[in-house]
Formats: sequence, structure tokens, C-alpha cells
Amino acid sequence: MRRGNLFVISGPSGAGKGTLVQMVLPRVADAWLSVSATTRQPREGEVDGVHYQFLGEDEFSRLIDEDGLLEWACVHGCHYGTPKSTVLEHMNAGDQVILEIDVQGALQVKEIIPEAHLVFIAPPSMEELERRLRGRGTETEEKIALRMGNARHEMELRPKYDVCLTNDNLDECADALLAYIENKALETRY
Repeated sequence: MRRGNLFVISGPSGAGKGTLVQMVLPRVADAWLSVSATTRQPREGEVDGVHYQFLGEDEFSRLIDEDGLLEWACVHGCHYGTPKSTVLEHMNAGDQVILEIDVQGALQVKEIIPEAHLVFIAPPSMEELERRLRGRGTETEEKIALRMGNARHEMELRPKYDVCLTNDNLDECADALLAYIENKALETRY
């Protein structure tokens, strides 16, 4: 049986984190994807407990007060965080727990769980990142500018990560992420 591990996947918006995680999840038999909590309203098609745990401000504040979150942040006026108890339960059960969270949250998690494996997903270039954001067709010019500014700051924090994968080829990057998860899981066998 493999020991449970925590893999924190982060990087700039548009780097392909979500796509990579969805490609890798079915290939890791004992993987479990953590679902973040948020106070923002669900978008069309989002399901409570699947995409996010949608909470009211009071409920989120209670989790903060009770030390019930591994990490949390206020982003664009809404709170986001990772419920601590379910992550620890899955790690203790031997699962390879995957969190897809922002850089700020990743660094908070590393302080609380030093053995967490931080994986930074980088775009091939800032130009490509902007092209991807524009290609979504869902972002205003103001949001693109904000996300690009955030990306520059996030890219500066890459050295704080255990590994940095550049997503210039989706299949190759997914294979590299899978290999990293499997290698770390094998290192921690009972």
C-alpha cells in the first residue's frame, strides 16, 4: 500500500492546470482531487460538491475561526479555501491527494504540511499565456490585464516549488506530471 501524499498544482491562469489534472486523475489509481470551498456564486453548469463547495460568508468565516482550512484567500471579493479535514482523511487513507489552487494557497499549504509536493505549471511564454486567455473568449480586456499581471508575479515564485513543468505540449506535460506523482508515491511506500 502506498502512503498518502499531497500534490499541490498551481501556476498562472491559462497555463493548463485544470486540463492537466483532468488528464492525470484517471491514470493514478489512488488519486483523489480535493474540492475547494468558495463564497462566490455558482456559474452556469457548476455543481455544489463537484466543482466547488459553495458556502455562505458566515459558514466560510466559521471554518477560518475553527482552523478548518489548510489555506484560504480572498480573490476578487470572494473567499476560496481548502477544507482541511477531508484532505487529511484522504492522505491518511493512502490516497494521492491533488489540490489545484493558486500560488498563494500553495505556499500556505507547504507551511502547514511541509512534506507536500508543490508542482508549478508554467506556460511556454507570456505571449502564449495571453493568447490562451484571449482564446477562451470569456475574459474582458480588464480581466486579461489583471490575470497577466498576476501571472508575472506567480512566475517569480517558481523557485519555491519542488518541480516546474512547462506546458508547451499537453500530452508530454501530462506524462511528466503523472511520472512525478507516481515516483513520489513510490518513494513513500510503507
